[in-house]
Amino acid sequence: MSKKTAFTSRAKISGAIEETNLFAPNFGADGLIPAAATDAASGRLLMLAYMNEEALARTIETGEAWYWSRSRNELWRKGATSGHRQRVVEIRVDCDQDALELVVEQTGPACHTKRRSCFYRRIEKDGNAVKLVFED
Repeated sequence: MSKKTAFTSRAKISGAIEETNLFAPNFGADGLIPAAATDAASGRLLMLAYMNEEALARTIETGEAWYWSRSRNELWRKGATSGHRQRVVEIRVDCDQDALELVVEQTGPACHTKRRSCFYRRIEKDGNAVKLVFED
């Protein structure tokens, strides 16, 4: 799948974007689209990352999750160094096509902290302040 032909141009969509069956992802001004990875078995949110066109095209082609690292400014395949890969079961797009959900089978922890999910702290009100409560 070539990134030049993989996605429909938003300019070619007539009518409501919410009702089309054409895939026309709305990448932000930075060329990225947020992608939330959820566990296929439990539905639990595992992580939030970003994709550029190439990462999305590679994910669709290979069935493995590819992302764009904003901190390293490079493309990366999830688990390339850790072995904690994500096999993509399905990809969903939100109503206006500016966010993605990757439903994945996660090998090992999803978070670089070695936790199953990057969302392991809950925010709680503590008097006039807020605190983080750890939950694994």
